[in-house]
Amino acid sequence: MEQQAPQAVPVAPVEAGQGLEQMAGAVQTTADGMGMAAHDLSVWGLFLQADWIVKAVMIMLLLASIWSWAIIIQKLIRLRSLRAQAKQFEDTFWSGGSLEELFDRIQNRPGDPMASIFVAAMREWRRSAAKGLLTTEALRESLRDRIERVMNIALGREMDQLERYMTFLASVGSAAPFVGLFGTVWGIMNSFAAIAGSKNTSLAVVAPGIAEALFATALGLVAAIPAVLAFNKLNNDITRYGNRLEAFAGEFGAILSRQLEEKH
Repeated sequence: MEQQAPQAVPVAPVEAGQGLEQMAGAVQTTADGMGMAAHDLSVWGLFLQADWIVKAVMIMLLLASIWSWAIIIQKLIRLRSLRAQAKQFEDTFWSGGSLEELFDRIQNRPGDPMASIFVAAMREWRRSAAKGLLTTEALRESLRDRIERVMNIALGREMDQLERYMTFLASVGSAAPFVGLFGTVWGIMNSFAAIAGSKNTSLAVVAPGIAEALFATALGLVAAIPAVLAFNKLNNDITRYGNRLEAFAGEFGAILSRQLEEKH
């Protein structure tokens, strides 16, 4: 019995062009996947992949933002407490009670700037009265000047404490955007240098470097905007509180002046 030769299975012809296109597509897909894996566009990834100068700019802006918020919160709490204490002291001062008794009660521990101004004026009054410096018109006039001077000194000292660190907020608000812009310019310069070295202008190559650079500008704005807004509000609140202290000093000076005239 004769054996039959196996029949060949027909194979569809493969076009050379189609095979090359498939290979090219596979290579491009692999390259895109590697590019996406190499560039992490999250916030942390942008920081880690940035140049060391850009990193330094980002860290500086982040620290400035944290310190600004600490100052803002402290100032808001402090001003709120001072307004409440000033109202309480004014209620006590204008209640009709003895100023001598009020001075004896708070002279060692004045609780707020308004009380400090009151204590400074009353202490000068008592010292002069104890030394007998109220006998002549010239001495009384000198006492008026000294009382006004010590109240102004106490007012200036308290306002200096209250305005502490406000310059820092103003500096962050004005300088932070420019610091962030410096980081952006430096990062974009590095990106263009990398593009020139690789001779590849595709968006996948350009975008990560530009994103890292622009992240520095974003941090600059994050630090500057709250600082500017808070500085304007806090500066207005501090000015109003200072005017309140000046008004009290003027009224108390007038009261002491009337008492000096009565002693004439």
